Amino acid sequence: MNIQIFGKNKCFDTKKAERWFKERRVKFQSIDLPRFGMSAGELQSVVRAVGGVQNLLDEKHPDAAVFRYLAHDADRLQKLLDEPAMIRTPVVRNGRQATVGYRPDVWETWE
Repeated sequence: MNIQIFGKNKCFDTKKAERWFKERRVKFQSIDLPRFGMSAGELQSVVRAVGGVQNLLDEKHPDAAVFRYLAHDADRLQKLLDEPAMIRTPVVRNGRQATVGYRPDVWETWE
């Protein structure tokens, strides 16, 4: 497994996800999402895996209303690339598979 956890330093679910993998002795790479963001290819791969760009939006973000009014998915993708803090965390990737939020039920199937 090649696990990447994209998260925010102060996100409780990100810390829970990291602990979940540590307890199972699964190595992972932790990436600070607001600081480093995602590449366009990574973001597109995650969007395909989670069923659409709208599933990545953090509804609690102050600009979430603006995001919903963008007409095209390409515009929404660009907004998430420009402002990675708008992405709900943690985003956990294993190759082409990905989850958004704390999803141990899915991660167990990856082992």
